[in-house]
Amino acid sequence: MADLTTEIAGIKLRNPIMPASGPTVRDGDSLVEVANSGAGGLVAKTVSLEPAKVPRPNLAKIGDSLINAEMWSEIPLDQWIEEEYPKAKETGLPLIASIGYTPEEVGELASRVMEAEVDALEISTTRLDHDSSLLAEVVESAKSEGDVPVFVKLNPQWGDVADCAEIAEEAGADGIVAIDAVGPSLTIEINTERPVMGSKGGYGWLSGPAIKPIAVRCVADIAKAVDIPVIGVGGIKDEQDVAEFLMAGASAVQICTAAIIRGNKIFGLIADNLNKFLNARNYDSIDDVCGSALKNLPEEQVRTSAKQPDILTAECTGCGLCMKHCPSDAITIIGGKARIESTGCTGCGLCVSVCPANALRF
Repeated sequence: MADLTTEIAGIKLRNPIMPASGPTVRDGDSLVEVANSGAGGLVAKTVSLEPAKVPRPNLAKIGDSLINAEMWSEIPLDQWIEEEYPKAKETGLPLIASIGYTPEEVGELASRVMEAEVDALEISTTRLDHDSSLLAEVVESAKSEGDVPVFVKLNPQWGDVADCAEIAEEAGADGIVAIDAVGPSLTIEINTERPVMGSKGGYGWLSGPAIKPIAVRCVADIAKAVDIPVIGVGGIKDEQDVAEFLMAGASAVQICTAAIIRGNKIFGLIADNLNKFLNARNYDSIDDVCGSALKNLPEEQVRTSAKQPDILTAECTGCGLCMKHCPSDAITIIGGKARIESTGCTGCGLCVSVCPANALRF
């Protein structure tokens, strides 16, 4: 039986699946529900010194992803400290308080939320205008006011996230969270000719499966650059996504969009399925998986010459997906098995990625 427990900056989690700061952790009651649904630890919605005035509408489904114009919590800080955090603490799970945004605000917030005996602080950097000097300052402000681990949440708009992670590490950060929602983005309702968000310009931020490849890349870049742990966020919907983030160097993950779309049951469901995934592949613990793919990321191009994939005939079901997707029309199904025309195949690899039976591989 694989061991799902993991430790991040001295914080012990019963499994690596946590909520990300957002609507599903909007107050103490919702945090309790997430805990009861099987999460390994808790992250509360971001707070600032004043409650947010959130535009409406602020959330819309785009395929399997979401666009949002959400802001920080609308609940006053005092209520979080006196009522909401204490409710979450009663679950017995580690509680991470998300705070933002300027160095001055973060310093005061760190001091205040420590009254609720939170276990760690997560700093939201979405409103720092991607200024690396401010990034160091917010970390130093949080560290000076609170005697708990401090995690910094980054997004790709910071440019080179590895450089930013190094700056945060040098300033004293105990971990990096990557990534936040991507944007600004814009979606227009074609029947009304209006944006779906009620924010200025109709702008929103994209989250969910659409941003997962960006998030995995950022986690890998950061994991290679720093010695502090990384928490992966962005588009996780199942145990295979969790495994991908772990292999890219994450020690734990956070989930928001999938929990909104599918409900809080997803935390326990993914944890259970992750356990099965690890057992099936003879992994004993999360540590066995963490960063396992980093050694396989090539420093240079693998090749520029075409090489056709191998076909594992015994595994091929003849479903025809490879033939349907092949942009070179180099695949046919003969006798219920795929066959590749070597002179037409460009070695692009699309067929490998769509084969449900894993019968094609390089």
